[in-house]
Amino acid sequence: MVIGDDRRDGGGLEGGDAAPSRSQLKREHLALQELAERLLALPRAELERLRLSEATWAAIDETPRIRDPRALRRHYKRIANLLEREDPEPVAAMTAAQEALARTAAARHHELERWRERLIEEGDGALGELVDRYPSADRQHLRALMRTAKRDREAQRSDGPRRLFRALRELVDGASRGGT
Repeated sequence: MVIGDDRRDGGGLEGGDAAPSRSQLKREHLALQELAERLLALPRAELERLRLSEATWAAIDETPRIRDPRALRRHYKRIANLLEREDPEPVAAMTAAQEALARTAAARHHELERWRERLIEEGDGALGELVDRYPSADRQHLRALMRTAKRDREAQRSDGPRRLFRALRELVDGASRGGT
């Protein structure tokens, strides 16, 4: 049996006691570097919920001073090495949760933008669908905002569409709080 073949297969020795391959170790370290990069993008208040070592906190605090992209890349490697000594699972869970929240917020924002565009372009047909979906909607107020938004868009002003977007956001937020 050739050991090199076992490493390429991801196997190892028959008992599974073989050390991971160098390629696997490199992939794991690159994943830790990406985790360090995502970790540094989180707000300080979120990071404080983690139980990180003093050395990791010192490296995190040092990050804003680093301007050179190459130095920042080395710094991510340093933080990845520090995270390797700790339990990276809570860090990974927190970054995944934050990213999920950001994706949800972006999807909500895009949905509101689609409603705004439909209301401006399609008019009463889209308004009927919106009222069916959100019964608490004030049809008259929205119709007035739609007219203003359409007029402002034709005049290349952004105030009307912006006010319509805010009204839609309040409607959707109120419906989600109210359980509708």
